[in-house]
Amino acid sequence: MTTTQPRPLPSDPFPSDLEIAQNTPLWPIERVAARAGIGEEFLEHYGRTVAKVDLRAIEALAGRPAAKYVLITAITPTPLGEGKTTTAVGLAQGLEKLGQRTVLALRQPSLGPVFGVKGGAAGGGYAQVLPMEKLNLHLTGDFHAVTAAHNLLAAMIDNHLHQGNALGLDPHRVSWRRVIDMNDRALRNVIVGLGGTEDGVPRQTGFDITAASEVMVILSLAVSLADLRARLGRIVVGYTAAGEPVTAEALGAAGAMAVLLKDALKPNLLQTTEHSPALIHAGPFGNIATGNSSVIADRLGARCADYLLTEAGFGADMGGERFFNVKCRVSGLRPAAAVLVVTVRALKAHSGRYKIVPGRPLPAELLAEHPDDVRAGGDNLRKHIEIVRGFGVSPVVAINAFPSDHPSEHAVIREIAEAAGARVAVSTHVAQGGAGAEALAREVMAACGEETDFRYTYDLADSIGTKLEKVARQVYGAGGIELSAAAKKQLRLFEKLGYGAFPVVIAKTHLSVSADPKLRGAPTGWTLPVRELRAAVGAGYVYAICGDMRTMPGLGARPSAEGIDLDERGEVVGLF
Repeated sequence: MTTTQPRPLPSDPFPSDLEIAQNTPLWPIERVAARAGIGEEFLEHYGRTVAKVDLRAIEALAGRPAAKYVLITAITPTPLGEGKTTTAVGLAQGLEKLGQRTVLALRQPSLGPVFGVKGGAAGGGYAQVLPMEKLNLHLTGDFHAVTAAHNLLAAMIDNHLHQGNALGLDPHRVSWRRVIDMNDRALRNVIVGLGGTEDGVPRQTGFDITAASEVMVILSLAVSLADLRARLGRIVVGYTAAGEPVTAEALGAAGAMAVLLKDALKPNLLQTTEHSPALIHAGPFGNIATGNSSVIADRLGARCADYLLTEAGFGADMGGERFFNVKCRVSGLRPAAAVLVVTVRALKAHSGRYKIVPGRPLPAELLAEHPDDVRAGGDNLRKHIEIVRGFGVSPVVAINAFPSDHPSEHAVIREIAEAAGARVAVSTHVAQGGAGAEALAREVMAACGEETDFRYTYDLADSIGTKLEKVARQVYGAGGIELSAAAKKQLRLFEKLGYGAFPVVIAKTHLSVSADPKLRGAPTGWTLPVRELRAAVGAGYVYAICGDMRTMPGLGARPSAEGIDLDERGEVVGLF
């Protein structure tokens, strides 16, 4: 089939994402690859509609002009998210409508949220990445490879302790936990090694979700197979009693981990509902990690189109800040513009007058026409425009329109955005696909034509404390930072061990620009509390724990898994 328009479905009032996905004719993946200029000799097929792309394609395409690089980020989201992925897909399709070749570079969804409350992450409506079921449910096995590599290292740590502990690793200072790609709160804290003497050394540990693994971040930041292997070797799993780091290389685990990850390093090629190429690769956690798709996918996509669109997790203060300060340092790519996704419901929530709870219906009053509530939450939008401008990048505000919105509310958002000097457009891509995103596409093209003065928040030569202070003040709007006694001790250790030149990641709530999830809008003058510092040495950054960060989510009272099944034809139902 060569049809580029999804066919309408007789569903009332609007077909589900899964209905749309299952009724959209897909192109053979080699045809999608050809649209991106990727030769069939670089494809490793996983069926007719999914393929991995051999890394040799990056070198083969090196002579082509670089695409304009566009970040899709957002204001501070509600717990439901504001539609960055579907906006990215819609924008790609909108640019194609205007005659521009596009490539998407997105993270792969984690199974935990798919079966939890959030559901899948393929986009929505007529702005999805397809095949939707494969994308959300295993794809080519990259997450399983990360899980296996991570847990191999965990097994070798415990085996080393059992076999005599020649490296002197202190069992009480082992920081490497195990991972599983599922929400399972019962595994947050466990004791291993129980039983007889042949069952290992008893110690307390736990599980994180696979997306929170340092191996996942390494997969997303590695620029080559050799770089992947070197980064795996640098992973610090714990310390001796004397405070000396013990690495995966010293344990003899890094080589086998690299073998498990060799194929996972190759990006996955899929397509949107209108057949735009989509590179789906890696899926780092948005709080304690970078929350961005892979550098390798971006380096490939940058030579395959006029526009390369990528998405960062949560708001511009979270994934957006890490995109600019961490990912762009590694990739060497420079953004031409940034899209800030905003919704009416999110700005109403920032007014402080409504509470949105995952798994529960939205309050009826929130859906009523209240432009003054949108205006009351406008400080958050202004703050995120300021954050993007702080990196020297032009912002474009994308109003992700919902059927419950009112024109008067969109008008308030436009007024706020334009007063802050940002371009703005309403986008109806969920209902109309690329045609609904043409206005947004035009604004993005105009923004990419402007001069940029891209800059980082801090220099790598700055001390760890100075980097944290600059992000807190210049990005978040805090009055300063306060390090706990433990964090000060860790900071001194990390500087001594040579980690001071690393960039920093701040693990804080995604529900506020501040470190307090209850603070709405754009609070100022508050103090960022740094409870603990940790070093992701293989990934190459130091991260500060500022609040209670859950690295293993739990399932809700009615998890999405309860509604997912197979019908009598063997087709997936209940996925969203």
